[in-house]
Amino acid sequence: MRGVADTKRSAALRVLVYSNDADTRSQVMLALGRRPHPDLPAIEYLEVATGSVVIEHMDAHDLDLAILDGESAPTGGLGLAKQLKDEIDDCPPILVLTGRPDDAWLANWSRADAAVSHPIDPIRLTDAVLGVLRGRSAA
Repeated sequence: MRGVADTKRSAALRVLVYSNDADTRSQVMLALGRRPHPDLPAIEYLEVATGSVVIEHMDAHDLDLAILDGESAPTGGLGLAKQLKDEIDDCPPILVLTGRPDDAWLANWSRADAAVSHPIDPIRLTDAVLGVLRGRSAA
């Protein structure tokens, strides 16, 4: 898995964005933009609408970050995050989108590396993503 320092030399950060709602995926990508910080390479987004496809990509270990929508149906991002953290050694960082700030305990239960609540705020989302990626590179 590449850390932030390693990714400076690579072409792009690979970020999976999972939600069954195309509008939510679009909001995440628009909020983060193509390059959320000068120290990072550009982001290459992988949009995913089903839990099974998320698992396939996570098993391939070709991602730098996964952003999972906890409000997705039928497979919620919180349960999916827990499954991935339990089953994948050296799991890439996971950020979950929760329905409301009070759902932070669910994000803790899911073992997600960070959580941001709906509605998606570009500043909070970018700060959380940067924190997760920096934490990963320091580990």
